[in-house]
Amino acid sequence: MTERDPVEARADGAQDLYDIATWEPRSWLDRLSQRVYNGVVTITRAIFILMALLIVLAQFLLGGIGATLADRPAAVGLVALSVIPAFALVWYVYRADVTEGEPLELLVGTFVLGVLFAGFAALINSFLQPALNLIPVIGTILFFYLVVGPVEETVKWLAVRLLPYRTESFDAVVDGAVYGAVAGLGFATIENALYITRNLDMTGGEAAALVGPEGAAVVGVGALGVGAGVAQFGGVGQIIGAGGQITALRALAGPGHVIYSAFAGYYLGLAKFNPDRAGPIVVKGLLIAAFIHGTYNSLVGIVAGLASFFLGIPPLLAFFGFVVVYDGVFGYFLYRKLRRYRAAYDEAHADEIDGRTVSPELTEFDA
Repeated sequence: MTERDPVEARADGAQDLYDIATWEPRSWLDRLSQRVYNGVVTITRAIFILMALLIVLAQFLLGGIGATLADRPAAVGLVALSVIPAFALVWYVYRADVTEGEPLELLVGTFVLGVLFAGFAALINSFLQPALNLIPVIGTILFFYLVVGPVEETVKWLAVRLLPYRTESFDAVVDGAVYGAVAGLGFATIENALYITRNLDMTGGEAAALVGPEGAAVVGVGALGVGAGVAQFGGVGQIIGAGGQITALRALAGPGHVIYSAFAGYYLGLAKFNPDRAGPIVVKGLLIAAFIHGTYNSLVGIVAGLASFFLGIPPLLAFFGFVVVYDGVFGYFLYRKLRRYRAAYDEAHADEIDGRTVSPELTEFDA
C-alpha cells in the first residue's frame, strides 16, 4: 500500500491540500518544475543511449566487424541463422501474452536498445575480467557470477526500463517478459555478430590454442567480453573452427539470453504494478536472471567437456545436449510462470466471451 501523509490520510476530500500534503502542477512554477524534471530525464536517457551507440560503432569500425560484413556478405547470413532459435523463443513468449499485443515500434526499439547496451557489458566485462582472473581456481567462476551475470542482465533490463516500461502500452505484468525477451534477442544478435565475424577464419587448431593447454579459458565475443563467452574444457574449443560451426555454437547460446532477460523483465512488470515494493521485486528478478546466467557460463564448458571425454561423443553433441537440458529446465520454469499468469487472467476475465462482457442474468430477487 502506498504511504500517505497523516493529513491526507484523514482528509475527507473537502479540503484543498495542494502544496500542504498533496501536489499537482497548478502554477507556472509547478509546470516549469515539471518541464525541467522531464527535460533532465530525457537528456540523461539520450546521453546514455548515445554513449551506447558510440561504443557499438567503435566495435564495428575499429574492430573490423563492419568491414568483415561488407567484404563477406555470407557472414550476415550466418548471423541471421544463429539467432533463429532465440527469435523462435521470443515469438513464443510474445504469443503467450494473453493481454493486448505490444506495438511493433516498441518491440523494435527494445531490440535496438538490447543491441546497443551490449557495448556497456563489453567494457565492464573486459575491464574487470583480468583482476578476477588473478584469483586462482575460482577466479573465472567469480567473474561469471559477480560480473558477467549481473552486468549483462542489468543492461538488458535497462533496455526495457528506459523505453517500453515508461509507456501506456506496458499495461500488464506479463508485458515485462515480452519486452525482456526482445531485449535478450537484441543482445544475442550483436553478441553473435561479433563472435562470428571475429572468428570466421579461425581453424580448429587456432581455437584449441585459444583455450590454452589446460583446456579451460574464456572465449569472449571478440575478446571484448560480451556474453563473457563460454568456458571451454578439453576439446570443446575445437568445435568453433569454421563459420558453420561458429554459427551452430552461437545458435545454441542465443536462447539463454532470451530466457534470462524474460525472467528479469517479468519481475520488472510485477514491480510496476506493485510500486510500494518495486525495489525488492526488481532486485529479485535480476538475481534470478544473473544466477541462471552465471551458472550456465560456469557449467557449460566443464560439463560438455567431461561428457565428451567420458562418453566418447563429439564435443559439439555434448555441448548441444547440455544446452538443451539446461535451457529446457529454465525454459519450462518460464513457461509455467507465463501459464500461471494466463490462468489468473482467464479467471479474472471469465465473464468475457468473444470480447464482449456478459452481464449476469437478473432474477426475480434482483428486480
